[in-house]
Amino acid sequence: MSPVGVCCLLFISILVCYWVPAGCYANGKVTKVCGSMEPHHGAPGQTSPSPYRLETNTTTFSPTDQIQVVLSGTTYFEGFLLEARDAADQGSVSAVGTFTLTSPKGTQLLTCNKHQGSAVSHTSDARQTQVVVVWNAPADAPTQVQFFVTVVAHYNKFWVKLPGPVIYQHGVTPHPPQTETTSPSVQTTTPSILPGPFTSEGCGQSKSCLLDPPGCDPKEDPHCFFLSMSTEGPGKTSVMFELSGPAEGYVAFALSWDTWMGNDDVYMCVKDGDRVSVSAAFVSGRTHPKDQSQSGLSSVSWRLADGAIQCRFSRPVILSDQEAARFDLDKEYFLFLADGHAQRGKVWRHNRQPLISTQRKHIPGPPEVLTGSQGPMIMKMHGALMLLAWMLTGSVGTFIASFYKPDWPNQTLLGQKVWFQVHRGLMMLTMTLTVVAFCLPFFYRKGWSKHAGVHPYLGCCVLALSLIQPIMAAVRPSPDSHRRCIFNWAHWGVGSVTEIMAVAAMFLGTRQSSLLLPQPWATHVLIGYVIWLASFRVLLLMHKHFYIKRSLGSDDTQGIISDQSEKGRWGSFIKSLILVVLALGNSGLLMALLSAIGDI
Repeated sequence: MSPVGVCCLLFISILVCYWVPAGCYANGKVTKVCGSMEPHHGAPGQTSPSPYRLETNTTTFSPTDQIQVVLSGTTYFEGFLLEARDAADQGSVSAVGTFTLTSPKGTQLLTCNKHQGSAVSHTSDARQTQVVVVWNAPADAPTQVQFFVTVVAHYNKFWVKLPGPVIYQHGVTPHPPQTETTSPSVQTTTPSILPGPFTSEGCGQSKSCLLDPPGCDPKEDPHCFFLSMSTEGPGKTSVMFELSGPAEGYVAFALSWDTWMGNDDVYMCVKDGDRVSVSAAFVSGRTHPKDQSQSGLSSVSWRLADGAIQCRFSRPVILSDQEAARFDLDKEYFLFLADGHAQRGKVWRHNRQPLISTQRKHIPGPPEVLTGSQGPMIMKMHGALMLLAWMLTGSVGTFIASFYKPDWPNQTLLGQKVWFQVHRGLMMLTMTLTVVAFCLPFFYRKGWSKHAGVHPYLGCCVLALSLIQPIMAAVRPSPDSHRRCIFNWAHWGVGSVTEIMAVAAMFLGTRQSSLLLPQPWATHVLIGYVIWLASFRVLLLMHKHFYIKRSLGSDDTQGIISDQSEKGRWGSFIKSLILVVLALGNSGLLMALLSAIGDI
């Protein structure tokens, strides 16, 4: 492998990791909350005075009139929801009238309660300080109408259902609108600060635990990922969860019917500045959490220390007024444990494969210590087969074709020269392993992975070139043909490019979230592998150079090639020993990576 190829491999390997931010209703399609006007952002609304206000250009109206409504603020906002309601019926959640947009670029009409155009919201999370719309009074308008707005400054900071001005029909005596006397339907708890870190003491005795790495203790190790659950109350009607882990943004766990991400009940502890918000959500498919809320959660507390996020909360085993997406705890589920980045309380895609329990857990069931894995078995097989193909069979096969043709000149295997049969057998095995390994991620992902970076594209190139090589070999011209040199160069060139791409794919593959190997250890092992191969290639090239030089200096070139003297046999033995050492070294590096895959 040339130095240029090695540099290309190291350059490509840094392009693997990136994250996709989550955008909860960033497009303003918030018709699900038309009634409550409360964002599902996993945090309660602000109770401090709002920097935003609503104004109208008149205080009186007649049916079918058009009234200008202005939302403005002394600071930017990223989202809003504006509605008009009957001021005399504060319990009503039905919108009154319709709106007309004056700036369609940043605003849009919504259909609330099957009433088209009855609300206005944002179209993106672009910051703005003012919105102007026109409200159209219906022919059957109530005698007094009040405007309400929910304003989102950023994801985790918002004001819910801010009251705006009240306008009256002509001839109606103005009077103050009634105030709401009922509490909000969604109850939240005021989080408290945890007095200290959690501990794994009691795992398997008084509580069930899932730990990563196995046997760690969050009290002693801030890098320990920890999830515990224990029943509460005389009738075991609720479960207390404790969640801890090192994270820059959030730690979360999910209840799932299977080991595939999607249709899961998720619980998140998200760092937002110097505090932590605790919420429940739902994941539909391989998407970001939806409908975050604190519904059903109680006794919430949290702690930020030593780079770790810790939170504790309780929830009933059976939820009353249960949302369709939320799970009761009286059944068996797989447990997912994940972490990732967050910005202003908004979660981003987790940057590694979640830890998934190896078996289902009955949440209120007997205490036990659970085990899990971050590498799905099918992806472990993919990685192992690819490494076997290109770190052992493929590399040894190319070395034999490049440097061992003159050896064993009078020995045949199944009617062909030994070097050719060994080379062909190893490369056919390499191609077979590559084809099988290539198919496995598609079975796992059920399609193409959008978050794997360059790695799958390199894999496709490696597969295509691996299939081209035997086709080229099958139609090669005879050894005495004048076109034989074209085949030799093409076969060598395609093989070299395939090997370089395969090694590059291995560098990137060790950083894939579905099979994340320890870093930077795995990268260092692969760098050692590249240096190991390069050293042997240089050694054998030097041997080949001096051998050819000696051959050219003799009048009897054929005699030297077929030399069976003691000196010739000794040289062949040394080359065979070099090949054995190469294969053993490759096997040792391969076993190190396979062992890491098995430990995931």
